[in-house]
Amino acid sequence: MKKTLMIAGFAALMSTSAMAGGIGVSMALFDDNFLTVLRNGMDAKGKELGVELQIEDAKNDVAKQLDQINNFIASGVSAIIVNPVDTSATQAMTDAAAAANIPLVYVNRQPINVDTLPDNQAFVASNEVDSGTLETIEVCRQLKEAGKDKASVYVMMGELSNQAAVQRTADIHDVMAAGKCAVELTILDEQTANWSRDQAQSLMTNWLSSGAPFDGVIANNDEMAIGAIQAMKAAGIDMASVVVGGIDATQDALVAMQAGDQDVTVFQDAAGQGAGALEAAIKLSKGEAVDQKVYIPFQLVTSANIADFLNKN
Repeated sequence: MKKTLMIAGFAALMSTSAMAGGIGVSMALFDDNFLTVLRNGMDAKGKELGVELQIEDAKNDVAKQLDQINNFIASGVSAIIVNPVDTSATQAMTDAAAAANIPLVYVNRQPINVDTLPDNQAFVASNEVDSGTLETIEVCRQLKEAGKDKASVYVMMGELSNQAAVQRTADIHDVMAAGKCAVELTILDEQTANWSRDQAQSLMTNWLSSGAPFDGVIANNDEMAIGAIQAMKAAGIDMASVVVGGIDATQDALVAMQAGDQDVTVFQDAAGQGAGALEAAIKLSKGEAVDQKVYIPFQLVTSANIADFLNKN
């Protein structure tokens, strides 16, 4: 039976500095605010523990990421941590690491083969069923608080190849179907902006050109929420008249919330995920068993509790 992985107790790992080969880390891309926090947190924890990390940027290229994993294997690393570019393309990564008998830990983005991982592989993240659910219920609550019984919203999706985007969007529909929305909610349109602030700004500008009345925007992440806000402000929309939600609780999102532009976000513990992935990789490299799914809880962030999260991501 696999042991429970606790996101604590790093002191017991201080002797890992002698680990042969260090740990190879392949990040989907460096140019992402949330993933930068995750990467920096992992790097800082590695330095604290005396564990050598080789962190590579896959530049959102699946083939490049697989090459990085194969290079890690060839160089004899003790373990590999992967933040997948495409969560539907992880089987080949699992197979490569398994063939070399090198432990592998997926972080933040759920691999398509999460339910069939070998014993020396694991997944560390937060449960995406909670993320979009918390966001949507709170957006609905705020719309009701604003005096609305019916409301229309736009939905911005992340990269469609990414499990988090698929699940966070499904969460919105699930909240509506389960009757958990405090208002009668209508989705005017939902399109991908690929997690990008710039693409979200362009998408929101296009939606605004239709002239259709709307009451809010539910975005799969904060970067897209901020892009939508920028487009609305450029169009002269009073941000007090709409409810905007995102996910991640990035510093930029918290600033937008303090300014009264963004109304909801959901804290995803980037540093906690990075530290948890590193701990799992270290344990697996020492032949210890860990849970194959390690979930670090999401937390709803509103104006009422924003002070608790200002220094976390």
